[in-house]
Amino acid sequence: MKQTLILLTFVSIFSLYSVHLLLKTANEGGSLLYEQLGHKAFGLVGKLAASGSITMQNIGAMSSYLFIVKYELPLVIQALMNIEDTTGLWYLNGDYLVLLVSLVLILPLSLLRNLGYLGYTSGLSLLCMMFFLIVVICKKFQIPCPVEVALLINETVNSTLTQPTALVPEMVFNVTEDTCKPRYFIFNSQTVYAVPILTFSFVCHPAILPIYEELKGRSRRRMMDVSKISFFAMFLMYLLAALFGYLTFYEHVESELLHTYSSIVGTDILLLIVRLAVLVAVTLTVPVVIFPIRSSITHLLCAAKDFSWWRHSLITVSILAFTNLLVIFVPTIRDIFGFIGASAAAMLIFILPSAFYIKLVKKEPMKSVQKIGAVFFLLSGIVVMTGSMALIVLDWVHNAPGGGH
Repeated sequence: MKQTLILLTFVSIFSLYSVHLLLKTANEGGSLLYEQLGHKAFGLVGKLAASGSITMQNIGAMSSYLFIVKYELPLVIQALMNIEDTTGLWYLNGDYLVLLVSLVLILPLSLLRNLGYLGYTSGLSLLCMMFFLIVVICKKFQIPCPVEVALLINETVNSTLTQPTALVPEMVFNVTEDTCKPRYFIFNSQTVYAVPILTFSFVCHPAILPIYEELKGRSRRRMMDVSKISFFAMFLMYLLAALFGYLTFYEHVESELLHTYSSIVGTDILLLIVRLAVLVAVTLTVPVVIFPIRSSITHLLCAAKDFSWWRHSLITVSILAFTNLLVIFVPTIRDIFGFIGASAAAMLIFILPSAFYIKLVKKEPMKSVQKIGAVFFLLSGIVVMTGSMALIVLDWVHNAPGGGH
């Protein structure tokens, strides 16, 4: 618990500092586009680095949304249709459902040239997450100690071994005396994902400059005030969700919290409503995330060409197809969060803002406190990226099928 608080605090402060660097660089560099700042700082290499990082980050976000569809939609359909035996039912297969949702709902919305009306989904998503947080907090006081749940699960599973049902919780606990005691510091093979996942969750930097451009009475100080409020709100939501999720299931919490409730205590009406709300929110958000990826690719490859529906459709279908392949073949959402967080998110938060600042802000000498701080921030970003990537690759190797663990 304490390590979550410490990591959240440091990552949120570092992210806010990088926003400060980015805004100052934008004022000095004369551009409010991340890619153009990269081009002004380091030419084509800087532009490709910025565009590639933004594309990877957004693909990671899309993948996380589609993973939620893959995990949660089968459970919603199963609960609504009151299905017990799921053997051979294709419409309860998460991979098929992701493809179906992508083709029927996401693709038509993504093909539109202007997605302005989908801006309302940001507010809807925030309301869904707040509702989700309230339910997580309430469930903490409704679900008994995991020891009691474990005994119930073991009894249920033993009585249904001849005909297991999907509504029966999937997890059987190894019950010990310490099951209900919180551990303040936990270090295991999953700990290596903590920093990159938190880094991933605080990336908003590609959207900072467009928001700054549209801000009424635009000033760097006012934009920083907006950023501080937003970061504090997200910090609080992440902290409360992590805290109460952990205090509900302790060491048995899964990487996807909503799925943990189904695995351990089954489902109920409240959780069903939460799932439906989250599914609607993430499904409508995917087209919004596709938009900047497509714009970035189009700007890189066809900047001087007129709009073409054929090219527009091909890029959209390619992005969606690639993301679906990731969701189907990557084992868990944690792997995508970890890899993208250690690479693209580290670039967008640590490395690129500090590198652009050092290169483009000319009025401050290299020996100034501001430039020295940016240099240390750049070096810390390189350490975070290389260290996290190395640990994640080692974990993949050691925990691969037939591997060391």
